[in-house]
Amino acid sequence: MSDPVLRAPDFDKQFLVITDACEHGVGAVVMQEGPDKEFHSVVFLSKKLSERENHWSVSEKECYAIVYALEKLHPYIWRWHFHLQTDHAALQWLHTAKGNNKKLIWWSLALQDFDFEIQHISGVSNKVADALSHESFPESTG
Repeated sequence: MSDPVLRAPDFDKQFLVITDACEHGVGAVVMQEGPDKEFHSVVFLSKKLSERENHWSVSEKECYAIVYALEKLHPYIWRWHFHLQTDHAALQWLHTAKGNNKKLIWWSLALQDFDFEIQHISGVSNKVADALSHESFPESTG
């Protein structure tokens, strides 16, 4: 018998949220460390971007991946400290709301209700969220 694809959440343990965006979609995975000291998936999320969202900048798409994930994960993570990992280093400013992009600043303010620490990871290390962001979102043929 093999391990299950998803594990039940343990609210006594810290959550790890990992997000990613690609040209046509966003994805996220929630993980927790198991007794074996390995991280196991608890939730998978993915969403195809709308035609309007496809025109956003890379930073906007990557930030939207975080906003989308945290909105969907609200019952799991609200009022709990968690770690959030992204392979987009430019988003490490989220808690300080710097910059002049109004959309990113607005999202930064919306995320202030959550207690998280943002961490940059390499794109190579972001395999699961990367796969989810690319999940069956072929380029539109018009």
